[in-house]
Amino acid sequence: MLKRALFGLLKGTVMGGLLGAALVFGLGMPVFAAWLAYVAAAVTGALTGLVAGKGIWEKDARIEAGLKAGVGALIGAGAMFAIRRWLSMNVDLGQLGAGAVGDLPIASLPLIATALALFYELDNTGSSEGSAPTTKTRVDPTGAATDDRAELEQALDEQSEADAARKATKH
Repeated sequence: MLKRALFGLLKGTVMGGLLGAALVFGLGMPVFAAWLAYVAAAVTGALTGLVAGKGIWEKDARIEAGLKAGVGALIGAGAMFAIRRWLSMNVDLGQLGAGAVGDLPIASLPLIATALALFYELDNTGSSEGSAPTTKTRVDPTGAATDDRAELEQALDEQSEADAARKATKH
């Protein structure tokens, strides 16, 4: 559990930091325009959903990752609204920008990505691949081990034979 939490913190911080740095250094936008903040938060949430928890590259994870990406985009936009509305603390990051936390991509996007990645990582069950379903083994009074599945199949066979015999006697 602690390993997953640390992994989520790391993935979120890196993902949000990279996206924030891409906006600041790549596009030269140390401060968000209002509409762009929500778009960037939605993109951050979607990308975090694809990477965190069970990643899209893992076996049988495409649907799960797609759902996480869609929900992550909505949660990201909602989180950006909350940050811009209620987290109005001013920070000065030098060349990286100055202003309210919600106005700075290098500050707000890592917050959103880290929260989502932490949730997705902790939600991931981490089931082992290739493990076959297990059946319970019991010991009957004679001391022989019995398999629940075999016992169930035998009971069903006996029931169907009894049903067939009952139908034959009615006709």
